[in-house]
Amino acid sequence: MSLLGGEAALALAAESGILYSIRESNLAGQLILLILLIGSLFSWSVMITKFSMVSRIRQETARFMRRFRDTRMPLAMYFKKADQYPGSPSWHVYRAGCRELMYQLHGVTEPEESDRVMMSDNDRVSPVAMGIVRSAVEREVGEQALRMEHRMILLATAVSGGPFLGLLGTVWGVMDTFADVAATGKADLVTMAPGMAGAMLTTVTGLLVAIPAMFGYNYLVTSIRSLTVELDNFAAEMVAAFEHKFLDTR
Repeated sequence: MSLLGGEAALALAAESGILYSIRESNLAGQLILLILLIGSLFSWSVMITKFSMVSRIRQETARFMRRFRDTRMPLAMYFKKADQYPGSPSWHVYRAGCRELMYQLHGVTEPEESDRVMMSDNDRVSPVAMGIVRSAVEREVGEQALRMEHRMILLATAVSGGPFLGLLGTVWGVMDTFADVAATGKADLVTMAPGMAGAMLTTVTGLLVAIPAMFGYNYLVTSIRSLTVELDNFAAEMVAAFEHKFLDTR
């Protein structure tokens, strides 16, 4: 009779799979599974958002750079409301540089205020003032880099913490299983299989959380690092254009 019962239990485990493992896991294992599920939702949310962000940045930055390099006057785009690229970090760096340069030239900061000043080819700023412009550009580059890296810590936590949480649930479940074996005095497959199935499920779930997050994290880190280098290069190019046009070298 016990043999038939054991066969029925094994058949049930084979048929139900994950549901059987969840049902046989202890309270700690189910709590860890819930934490891993929440972490997976957060990590996928971050990955989808960041993938969309990287794609948008590349598209808008490409459009902005074409427009910027086609313009001989570095400040020309700053005065045109039609030239708006809010998804591009380079555009934000450009606006920060133009705003500070306009303040150093004429004491105004916004394009709407430029109507009361007259721009001319003789407008020049001192090297000290140009240094202030350069500092404003570098500060904006840093802020844009931080915005691109925002919430990446969640992915890093999922990559490193998921397997450890799963391992914790497995060790806890194995410990409870051996405690049950000691209490019943029977160390057969029927006694140990349910607890072991529930214990192993947390490790599997931890890996299922960590593996996609690892691939997404590596791709996003590489992409953001590339975008940051391109942003640094653009900032240097823009400051050089400002110095060529507006720096007083006398």
